[in-house]
Amino acid sequence: MKAAEPEIASQTFGDPAHPPMLLIMGAMASMLWWPEAFCRKLAGKGLFVIRYDNRDTGRSTKYAPGEPPYTFDDMADDAIRVLDGYGIAKAHVVGMSMGGMIAQLVALKHPSRVISLNAISTSPVGTDTSQLPGMTEAYMKHSAKGADVDWSERDQVVDFIVKDAHAIAGTAHPFDEKRTRAFVEQDYDRSGGFLSATNHFMLKSGEHRGGEDGKGRLHELKVPLLVIHGTEDPIFPIEHGAALAAAVAGARLVRIEGGGHELHPDDWAVIVDAIVTHTQAR
Repeated sequence: MKAAEPEIASQTFGDPAHPPMLLIMGAMASMLWWPEAFCRKLAGKGLFVIRYDNRDTGRSTKYAPGEPPYTFDDMADDAIRVLDGYGIAKAHVVGMSMGGMIAQLVALKHPSRVISLNAISTSPVGTDTSQLPGMTEAYMKHSAKGADVDWSERDQVVDFIVKDAHAIAGTAHPFDEKRTRAFVEQDYDRSGGFLSATNHFMLKSGEHRGGEDGKGRLHELKVPLLVIHGTEDPIFPIEHGAALAAAVAGARLVRIEGGGHELHPDDWAVIVDAIVTHTQAR
């Protein structure tokens, strides 16, 4: 049975008359993982910035944990639903991690709605990535501990997510545990917990999360693509970003030296500058 259309919570920054930019976050992550100050920086460069809660996160529709009644393709349609809600015909789209895969799918399924595509810390969709390096051993070891977490118990969950944020951080900048913990607690309380968000790891669309519409089609992408990737990303090593850039004609790869699977404030200047330059080239 197909799920009813979800309610998708969103927030905007900047002047609606400016070119629109839609931000899509990754697995288990609400819109807060696009920090407000980061969104304001983009808006300050003359963009109308929209961030939103993926279904099962934040204040968007949530489902019973364990059996999500939706697919990866449905999440790509959610992005279009957000644009429709603002009456926006086409937008610059930025996706991070799983959100980067959703963004690729949006561009493949709805090319007329995407002006430019920016993929951060992600992997090519609908592609056999078995030849690329996998998660680092240290990260896999940390990740396995997620199975022992009682996801309905706030302190355990907050502790694990803070450790996770540390485990995916790069080597270039110090990790601010205090700031991260305060942020994760805020996100947890706003979302009413992260139990439903674990559904993101059960989505039916195969290991590469290409969805039905993404299989082997990346080379068809006509939307201008910018890939931004940390050289120390433990989830998707830099080779994933390089493979994505190589799969799409004319794509550009910006390497964040020492960067992890993260949007570290010390890297915002480089990231924002690269995104804005990419949008202005259109």
